[in-house]
Amino acid sequence: MIDQLTVDRIFAAADVVEVVREFVSLKKRGVNYIGLCPFHNEKTPSFTVSPAKGIYKCFGCGKGGNAVNFVMEHEQMSYVEALKYLAKKYNIEVEEKELTAEEIKQRTERDSLMIVTAWAQRYFTDNLHKHSEGKSVGLSYFRERGFRDDIIEKFQLGYGLEKRDALTVEAKKQGYKQEYLVKTGLSIARNDGSVFDRFYGRVIFPIHSMSGRVTAFGGRIMKTDAKAAKYLNSPESGIYHKSSVLYGIFFAKKAMTQQDKCFLVEGYTDVLSLHQAGIENVVASSGTALTPEQIRLIKRFTPNITVLYDGDPAGIKASLRGIDLILEEGLNVKVVLLPEGEDPDSFAKSHSATQVLTFIEENEADFINFKANLLLKDSQNDPVKRANLIRDIVKSISVISESITRSVYIRECTRILDIDESVLYAEVAKFRRARVEKVLGKSRGYVAQPQIKAKETPTLPSFVENVFCEEQEKEILYFLLKFGQKTFFEIPPSDDAEEELEPIQVAVGEHIISEILNDDLEFKNLVYKKLFDEYKQLMEQGKDIDERTFTDHHDYEISQLAVNLLTDQHRLSKIWSKHQAMPVDEVQLLHDFIPKAILVYKSKVIQMVMGVLHEELKNLNSKEQVEEVNQLLVRIMTINNLKNQISKELDRIVL
Repeated sequence: MIDQLTVDRIFAAADVVEVVREFVSLKKRGVNYIGLCPFHNEKTPSFTVSPAKGIYKCFGCGKGGNAVNFVMEHEQMSYVEALKYLAKKYNIEVEEKELTAEEIKQRTERDSLMIVTAWAQRYFTDNLHKHSEGKSVGLSYFRERGFRDDIIEKFQLGYGLEKRDALTVEAKKQGYKQEYLVKTGLSIARNDGSVFDRFYGRVIFPIHSMSGRVTAFGGRIMKTDAKAAKYLNSPESGIYHKSSVLYGIFFAKKAMTQQDKCFLVEGYTDVLSLHQAGIENVVASSGTALTPEQIRLIKRFTPNITVLYDGDPAGIKASLRGIDLILEEGLNVKVVLLPEGEDPDSFAKSHSATQVLTFIEENEADFINFKANLLLKDSQNDPVKRANLIRDIVKSISVISESITRSVYIRECTRILDIDESVLYAEVAKFRRARVEKVLGKSRGYVAQPQIKAKETPTLPSFVENVFCEEQEKEILYFLLKFGQKTFFEIPPSDDAEEELEPIQVAVGEHIISEILNDDLEFKNLVYKKLFDEYKQLMEQGKDIDERTFTDHHDYEISQLAVNLLTDQHRLSKIWSKHQAMPVDEVQLLHDFIPKAILVYKSKVIQMVMGVLHEELKNLNSKEQVEEVNQLLVRIMTINNLKNQISKELDRIVL
């Protein structure tokens, strides 16, 4: 590991303009530099580099960060790789800290597993091209499937000989330990002490990491055997975690960034055939259920995913959960249903790249239309099935974090399913509230009966969209960082709980995040949002959080914001000075200032929303657009009542 002193030297030496200039043509404009963004196609420059702040920012696609972030993003490097890249550029010797005995053991074992796996890939590939059995069985199979030699070579395909212990015997002869052969899953040890190969008699698909190193294998059996699995994958190991790996990601990452889209398929051969057709921004889940870790892997390169399905309705329904996961991670998802009897492999082989891309473009459907059309066929005139269908779709919409996108889908759902929009909003709110409560642990037989009751803040109606309230966002983050781990109130177990339970202590951070999520509010300052989301994620994972978690954060923007919030003399809102509200002690501060800080934030939001609604009303023709006018008047009345309620809570004068 690189020690913190060296990291600090690299950050201090790295000139963001110098670093970016290696990849982007920059022109000076005032105190900043401007150029065409390297992360998306644009004709008018919107990519700005600020030497004074040490950051870059694209106002077109939203990407931004410091010199290290830029190298990571542009070159698809890890954090440590980017640091070493910059250290070399600025002639800084990388001093890595001395590892503990346990860390040395773990690193040594990991290195050994990587070395054994790399050797196995070469062994399988040599079998395919040089061994008579490999050529007659394995190579013939790939060629019969229509794969060109350049694709076979590119993906380092191989073959496991039919002899049950051929790899194990050869590996031992080459000096590799049986311990590591078993730990990688290349060999399987029986109870009687004998060892045999996992992938014997199979064609081999090496699975590459993000950096291109082989960490595991997939194998397809070559003979008919009802008892044997058609496809077999390496088991979990110290270097392979299937939930965090996508087949083809190493070969796809550059194209995904350039095309700003990822095609998601199911199998190895789907990836190979699309690559052979010239479409490289494609990855596969390798037959396993899609996981959040895999989706976040895609998100590093593009927010846009198109899922390619073959014509098997049963298989599609089983895969719909994956779409909900994609939505939950905040990505844009579209779905393409290939012609009946086709899968991505066969379709890519029988069509050119242009034809495939044209078909996708013409048949892409957003998930609401796709899911509704798919499930409506089953429900037909059955009211119970139809109600379940609506609930299923609403549940999918509820996982979308972005409020505007969620509203658009609700309106689309209203049109397709012919159901009142307000009903859908209410159902979505119910699902989202349940998710928030789950985060806070309230789904374990507890009821909200705080002994030290927190002041409840009014809930905003679902049609309120977020606005820019930077000062209020900053104040809430201050309380989150400064007091987030302090106990705010306790929730005792319910009287009818089946077992004796201890009260749940709800922390300040949990209360603040619950209040923000319940109203679907989202910080508009991108750095503030990043810190808030990071805190929420760590809280959901049950991680220990303190001030150092953020002041020492590897993300420069987050660490800078945390330092500024915690070291600058924090100025409270005018609401505090108006009433000379100085806390007697910390308990009073927590139970007075924090609810008021949230109220001030909500007050600012509804104040600005009220202005927007009045502007919309002014632009409507009251005679011709009667329905729209009435809807706006109802919303204005709702907002006005809420404004009065919050004003009373804040002890303000209500005009």
